[in-house]
Amino acid sequence: MAVVTDRSNRWRVVLAHLAVITLICLVLFPFLMILSISLRPGNFASGSLIPTEISLDHWRLALGMSYQGPNGVLVEPDFPVLRWLWNSVKIATMTATITLLLSTTCAYAFARMKFKFKSTALAGLLLLQMFPAVLALIAIYTIFDMIGTYVPWLGIDSHGSLVLAYTGGIAMHIWTIKGYYDTIPVEIEEAAKVDGATPWQAFLYVLLPMAVPILMVVFLLAFIGAIIEYPVASVLLHEQNNLTLAVGSKLFLYEQKYLWGDFAAAAILSGLPITVVFLLAQKWMISGLTAGGVKG
Repeated sequence: MAVVTDRSNRWRVVLAHLAVITLICLVLFPFLMILSISLRPGNFASGSLIPTEISLDHWRLALGMSYQGPNGVLVEPDFPVLRWLWNSVKIATMTATITLLLSTTCAYAFARMKFKFKSTALAGLLLLQMFPAVLALIAIYTIFDMIGTYVPWLGIDSHGSLVLAYTGGIAMHIWTIKGYYDTIPVEIEEAAKVDGATPWQAFLYVLLPMAVPILMVVFLLAFIGAIIEYPVASVLLHEQNNLTLAVGSKLFLYEQKYLWGDFAAAAILSGLPITVVFLLAQKWMISGLTAGGVKG
């Protein structure tokens, strides 16, 4: 059945479509430009969006493969990009998993239990989260340098230290999950306890399954935050083989030579893990984002 609209509504629909198309172009243009740079011969940042000649040399180097140069010289990869990618995925997965476990249980305590200074602790968590981690870089380096003298796998230039540093920023996730718990009626857990469930069983088998959407959102946010983070990782990781892809990509842009093509290929690779995790979690994302508002 055809929908009849008056002239004013027709213009609104046209303007809305133009706004959406403009927004999509603004979002896609940077990605298409990076893709174009990665497919151009040579390492040039400027040029047309559609390259006149396609070259996969930058992608070969990013994937750890050598290729025959124009002068017949075999060009070897300068940096272990795939190893950096694996380091990023490993650290992001560990960070997201630990963050989810800690924030889930902490949020349950704040949402369901009664104890002294509960409101003060919640306000303190929110206040601490407002300070950017960049301001604490010197303190973070000093703390992990000291810890490393006693526990080497948590010291400087270890992935354990980076995971521990990232896990410290869970205050906002606690607030987010607590807000979701507050929307679930307590009577449901009380009914489970009347049927013989312990508080732990009510939490594990009743509350957690109902909170899966917001848990997936928190996992994804923690995963993305860890995989794209640069300042803390650049301070704690020094050895080339231990770097994450966000930190290692900076090595393509040294002062004497800017390897824009190699950098662009590595940048696109860094987005693949986020895309995969998002595709796996997308069916829970919409309900989690709309229902996970923070409730006081």
